[in-house]
Order: sequence, then C-alpha cells, then structure tokens
Amino acid sequence: MRDYRRADGETRYWPLGPFKVRLPFLHYRFEWPDYFQGLLMCAVDLAAIPLMTELLGMPFEAALAVVMLNGLLYLTHHLLGDPVVPGWITPAIPLLIAYCQTFPEGPERVHALIAFQLLLGLFCIGLGITGLSRKVVGLVPPAIKAGIIMGAGIAAVISVFKVGGRFDSFPWTISIAIGIAFYLIFSRHFAWLKRRNAFWANFGKLGIFPIIVLAIVIAPLFAEAPWPTIEWGFSKPDFVTLWNEYTVFGLGLPSVPMFLQAIPTMLAAYIVLFGDVLQGKALLKEADESRRDEKVDYNPDRAHMIFGGRNATMSIIGPDVAMCGPLWAAMHVVIVERFKEGRKAMDSIFGGAGSFRWGTNTGLILMPIVSLVEPILGVALALTLLIQGYVSVRIGVLEARSQRDLGIAGVIAAVLATKGATWAFAVGVALCILIYGRRFFQGENDRTFTKHDLPPDNPSQDNPSRDNQEESP
Repeated sequence: MRDYRRADGETRYWPLGPFKVRLPFLHYRFEWPDYFQGLLMCAVDLAAIPLMTELLGMPFEAALAVVMLNGLLYLTHHLLGDPVVPGWITPAIPLLIAYCQTFPEGPERVHALIAFQLLLGLFCIGLGITGLSRKVVGLVPPAIKAGIIMGAGIAAVISVFKVGGRFDSFPWTISIAIGIAFYLIFSRHFAWLKRRNAFWANFGKLGIFPIIVLAIVIAPLFAEAPWPTIEWGFSKPDFVTLWNEYTVFGLGLPSVPMFLQAIPTMLAAYIVLFGDVLQGKALLKEADESRRDEKVDYNPDRAHMIFGGRNATMSIIGPDVAMCGPLWAAMHVVIVERFKEGRKAMDSIFGGAGSFRWGTNTGLILMPIVSLVEPILGVALALTLLIQGYVSVRIGVLEARSQRDLGIAGVIAAVLATKGATWAFAVGVALCILIYGRRFFQGENDRTFTKHDLPPDNPSQDNPSRDNQEESP
C-alpha cells in the first residue's frame, strides 16, 4: 500500500502560500465508499434548486447550473488544505430569503443577492488574511449572538410551516419523513441502539440519505408528488441563461446603496457561519484523539479564505441563495466517524472528505440521479431546514450566559424571524444598553447555563453531551 504520509505524519501536499494543495491518488488515497455515498447524497445539493426557482424565478436548468458551479467550488476545501465536508450556510437561508423578498422580483432582487454574497465573501477573506475572525465575533455580546442564532433557527421552521410553505404542499411526506429523521438523528433511544448494534450504527452513519429515499416513495403514495420519471444520459445545465439574466455579466454590478443595505444581513449570516467553523474544528480535534497516525492541520484563517473566496466567486458567476458555508455538519460527522475507525477504514481525512465531494459532483451530472430526486426536492429542503432549525435553537440558547441574556435573545430572535436582521440588531443593541449599561459587551453569567462553568468531563443535566453517555434510552 502506498504511503501518503510525510515524515511529520501529515498527508503529503504542495505548499502554496497559506494553502496546502492535495490531489487525489497523488497526495491521498481515494476512498471509494465515500465516493459512492456522495454519488447518492448529491440529492441534498439539488435541494437548493427550489430556493432559486421560487425566490428568483430562475428556470430549473439555470438553477442546476448554479448547483454545479457551487459543487465544483466545494472541492477547493480539501484541495487547498481544509479537511472538512463543506456545505451551505443553512441556518442563514431564511434570513437571506426574507431580505431578498424586500426587493421586487427581477433584476433588483438578483442585485440584492449579488451584493450580499459578494460582501460576505470579501468580509470573510479579509478576516482570514488578517486573522481577526475570533476578535470580530468576540465583540458581539452573548445575548445578541444567542438571539441571532436562535432567530435563524426559528426563521427556518417558519419558512416550512407558513401559509403557502412547503408543508402545505407535502404535509404527509414531511410529517413522516421529519418524524423519522428526528428519531434517527436526535433521539436518545436510537443513540442507545447504535451503541449496542453494528447494523444500526452503520445505518446511522448514512445521515439523511435513507429519509430522502423514503420520501421518494411516500410522496407519490400520498399523491403529493408524481412518481419519478427516470431519464438517462447527462444533465443539461443552462449556463447561458444563468449568465445573461442572473449575473453581473448580464445585469451589471449592484449600486453602492444596495451593498450598504446588505451589511446587517451579512453580519447576521456571519455570526451563524462562525458557529460552523467552531463545530468543524471541534469535530476534527475529537478525531485527532483517535487517530494519532495522521497530523491534521485545521486552520480557521485558511478556511475563511477558502469559503470567502467561494462566496465572492459565486456572487459573480452564479449567485446562490444557499450560500457557500464552511461545513456540512451531518456528512462531516459521518466522514469523521469512519476516519476514527482506523487507517484501514480511511487512510486520510482528506481522502474521505475529498472522495465524498468528488462523488456529489459526479452525481450532479448523471441524469438518472437528478431525475430520481427531482419530484421531492422541496421535501429534501424542508428536512434540511427543520433539522437545522432544531440545532440552531439549541445552540443559540446555550450561547446565553444568564436569564437576562436569554430574555434579550428571545426578543431578538422573534424580531429577526419577522422583521429581518437590521431590526434585530437594532433591538439587540438597544436592549443590551438598557439592561447592561456599561457591561454592554460582557453581560453577566448567573450560572443558569452550566455550559459556561463545568468542564467537559463533568456534564450536568443541562449539557447536551449527556445524551451520549446514557446507558439506557
């Protein structure tokens, strides 16, 4: 077996400034199990298509072109040295949709999206180059941080259940699918089963793929979607329509006032995004304890430059409502868990993450896969939003340090979900000044939330990590 390691234990690479270039077969072993899983899980990437067709009036083929361009840019993470499975900025999607809907449909709404995504990309690149990302987030009071994250989760749930939302189109399919999804992903009983049965442990590693397969069958049975009509050949993205009608090449650059209007929503999206950066780092640190044979270099600054560059690039060649995030948490967990099984299971984390994303890109060009999942893309998107809503509310609550923080955060979350990021920031700043005064940035810690006081090896009942330590469901 070929050895892809350097003398220091790190996977081989070509140095390129702050980046570490790695190519399949040359610098890392190609992992076929992850590739085939990616081949099928491209269905989740395709779920971004309804977002663009509904918000921008974009034809299906043009939206498919956006998904394919974004898919190619997913590869830049592992190719340039970032050992994660990248994805959308899922919790921020409802915030961006609400912001764009304040503009009339047509060129003005497209310009609003372009301005937002370009601003977000340049902001992240700047933070990555200067190393200021931690300091910027540290300046946000905990109450405001908690409110933004909670509000993003609430907005995600509202977008599914509002009148005329996706639940109205797929009530039975979404109800059954989300019920099973929550059981498989979050329930204590299934976590207990996975610890005691290899079959359920392996089944749990499939993420939401089994639920998507189930939705393909359930939706037609309840007459909520047609049975898929399998088409053969290769998919046909419409890049000409995309570039002529939905990019700066056909519409020109947005005006300066439009960039200024996008700043509050961009900052709210960044706060949510930074949580994914921390989560990715924590998961890799946990894996490092199991795999001492590979030295994994995760650099948040490098990650900022990569996903910032993705957003800036997509804002020019294919504005994307799902945005370009640093982590697809569900699939990153699946890859990390297999990596922890040892070198025979996965030689390098770069091989697992990279092979998976090569697989999703292959799936996007195969018409049988695209046509199979096309009828239930709205269901796949609803599942993603509801799962992310659950996680965001939970994480947002734990960002609060006191009962006063939580009260402020609840108001901010409600305002964010109903009035948008600009009003939410204004209300948050006003409440923090009125309640904390000179302690605006520090707030208080009344020990209501033990996350901020107890070490990881002494979890209390309020610590979510306790679920993984229970001996019975």
